[in-house]
Amino acid sequence: MKIALIGSGRVATCMGPQLKAAGHTVECVYSRTMDNAMQLARMLDTRALDSLESLPEADVYLTMLTDDALTELAPAIVKGRGDALFLHTAGSVPMDIWKDAGARRYGVLYAMQTFSKGATIDWAEVPVFIEGSSAADLETVRILASGLSARITLLSSNGRKKLHVAAVFACNFANHMYAVSEDLLRSEGVPFSVMLPLVRETARKVETMSPASAQTGPAIRGDRKVIDEHLALLRDYPGYARLYRLISTEINNNLK
Repeated sequence: MKIALIGSGRVATCMGPQLKAAGHTVECVYSRTMDNAMQLARMLDTRALDSLESLPEADVYLTMLTDDALTELAPAIVKGRGDALFLHTAGSVPMDIWKDAGARRYGVLYAMQTFSKGATIDWAEVPVFIEGSSAADLETVRILASGLSARITLLSSNGRKKLHVAAVFACNFANHMYAVSEDLLRSEGVPFSVMLPLVRETARKVETMSPASAQTGPAIRGDRKVIDEHLALLRDYPGYARLYRLISTEINNNLK
């Protein structure tokens, strides 16, 4: 398929090469910033564009934009492009944003993974969630998705939104806790690397048991003495203390 990539950020940088490796032709890379478009375009051996009016003819216009940018640019992306298929890769944006923008054929290609430029992604392990405006369009999206991963699931926009919330808890919030841990350790001159065996074992356990069953620590034990001692140590970190208190309460509530 001929694909126009719209966006040059982390998702595009990770997904674009994989789509090309699957045999699709990347016709161009669009970004509002030409330097950003050129960086990815060079990687994909294609054209860099900073004007939506210059987008070439393609079978699929695949957007990898922030939610706000997608909402703003969707009408201009669709305008005058007839029967092409329009897809976005966002977790929380409904498929019908394309319908509202005037598209006749549209869908979603959402890869649930955390992406960073330069990171190596094991695409075989990445779950991909898809939607399509018709059976034929869904099949086209499935073909594209199969070039990324074999773990493909049909999921509605509402289901994908809840999935995205769950991913924020499992990934973004968990990573923030690592940052908090790193900050506390830094004040004592201890590197965060000491936490890595604990992080790995915690992740390993939830591959074989439910997260609720894997929970350990003072909150699940209801150990008020230790909790109070920890809160006393966090007196100079009021934000962290609020987090500690809130999460401990939530963990303890799961016992009831």
